[in-house]
Amino acid sequence: MIPIRDTIPSKNYPVVNNALIGINVVIFLVQMAQGPGLERFIYVYGLVPARYSTPQVSSYFTWFQQVFAVISFMFLHGGFWHLLGNMWSLYIFGDNVEDRLGPFRYLGFYLICGIASGLFHLIFNFHSNVPTIGASGAIAGVMGAYLILYPHSKILTLIPIIFIPWFVEIPAFFFLGFWFVMQFINAAGSHGAGAGIAWWAHVGGFAFGIIFLKLLVALPETGVGHKIRKVTAKRKTERLQVIRPIGPGSDPHLYGTIAITSFEALAGTSKLVNIPWGFKKRLIKVVVPPGVKEGSKLRLKSMGKITPEGHRGDLFLKVSITSMTNS
Repeated sequence: MIPIRDTIPSKNYPVVNNALIGINVVIFLVQMAQGPGLERFIYVYGLVPARYSTPQVSSYFTWFQQVFAVISFMFLHGGFWHLLGNMWSLYIFGDNVEDRLGPFRYLGFYLICGIASGLFHLIFNFHSNVPTIGASGAIAGVMGAYLILYPHSKILTLIPIIFIPWFVEIPAFFFLGFWFVMQFINAAGSHGAGAGIAWWAHVGGFAFGIIFLKLLVALPETGVGHKIRKVTAKRKTERLQVIRPIGPGSDPHLYGTIAITSFEALAGTSKLVNIPWGFKKRLIKVVVPPGVKEGSKLRLKSMGKITPEGHRGDLFLKVSITSMTNS
């Protein structure tokens, strides 16, 4: 299952999440520039359990290198596809978690999850001499937090069936729950990092993400965090919206709600609206005129149901002006 997007729009631009993605990409480029020294680079900055359990190995490293590797390993990757997969998952789930925690708490949360996942992997592979690298553990923590914060969100998922791509919206609690169960099964059935994948780091990151979220949401956000939210607050809703209209009884018309901000209501805007109806999905462009009010109705002619006589009803969209600020 490949996640494509979620259905929960973020209210603020995810500055920390985007910065983390950018840092991972830059460090990957630095990593690729090592040439023949790449293996040594990964051994120094990756997480090698034997460096902490075997004195003969640990003697080759300074105390700073030993401590720093617990953080640096989560910014290294084993290849382009490893990087792409991790950053795509972080892009999908991280913005909403940052939205809830705020930039500073989210940064601390991400790093703590990554460190905890590395230590969890170290416990189950205490004498391994194989370097563990990647942001998977930290991102697993983000996914665990997303599960608790937005369990009823939908994840648009690509499920390839032979050569046929099948797109389906899956509830977040099912998608993430299934993902965690698969990680646990693989971890329990493997010896250490089976097939080069640190399964226990994924399991630990996910579990600690849930625990750390509970602790962080109990802490008040700093005044600086509130000021940053005001700067990063989005002035517009998502360009693409999914609207599920209703059409009661024999009424040929369909009725739905379109969400915009007060800025968009004042200045006007346009949206791409995906309207599922039965087994069909229609993508239409909706123009919202400037000066529209809360509760106003937009009429889209011939976008409703088809009557027995062959005529098509209209689609009425009620305007909902939402606030993009966080509590």
